[in-house]
Amino acid sequence: MKAHEQSVFEDIRQTIIADPGNHAYTSRGIGPLFKASKEARIALVGQTPGRKSEEPGLYWNDLNGKRLREWLRISREVFYESNRIVQIPMDFYFLGKGKSGDLLPRKGFAEQWHPRILAEMPRLEMMILIRDYA
Repeated sequence: MKAHEQSVFEDIRQTIIADPGNHAYTSRGIGPLFKASKEARIALVGQTPGRKSEEPGLYWNDLNGKRLREWLRISREVFYESNRIVQIPMDFYFLGKGKSGDLLPRKGFAEQWHPRILAEMPRLEMMILIRDYA
């Protein structure tokens, strides 16, 4: 990754961290979980990171991720190490458990942050939307 690319996405990451709406997470040392790259060709957009994703900082680090990688026919290494495949969830934090699964993304979160991230990925050719809220 080039230095300019790192700084652009790091600036966005720092702005997300500084947003008061994310204080409940950042005060505990939890950073926003997304992957972006100027080289990206495919963006995978899902609901929110789960608990199994939050701790190691790897989105789709669970059985659903394994199924997704199988469906895409790509290895775990390519999924996480390629700059051509990126992950941009509808909310960048694990929000907790609800009555019937993980809590839903916060309203307005994606609308606030996705345009800034997507604007920095000029080679993006495809977005794969996963689940209802994407």
